[in-house]
Amino acid sequence: METYTSKQAKNELSKIKGWSFRNDGIEKEFEFRDFVKAFGFMTRVALSAEKVNHHPEWSNVYNKVHIRLTTHDAGGLTDKDFELARKIDDVF
Repeated sequence: METYTSKQAKNELSKIKGWSFRNDGIEKEFEFRDFVKAFGFMTRVALSAEKVNHHPEWSNVYNKVHIRLTTHDAGGLTDKDFELARKIDDVF
């Protein structure tokens, strides 16, 4: 599994909205009307992530969900991260 260079990652980021490149990963914050909507989103993302066996780092505070994606076993960003980012955006 090949990792993306910074240049490749930034190029790929131009194809998805709202994600930022930080510390060999991509991150995005999602905001919802309330905690229940945020938690429902996390549940749907968890099901999608489990299907592709690629899991996000994330945190939730009330109506906000922060997600970070990186492929730990590859030591950086891979196709898996950008594919999951697109699925997460579709869930949102």
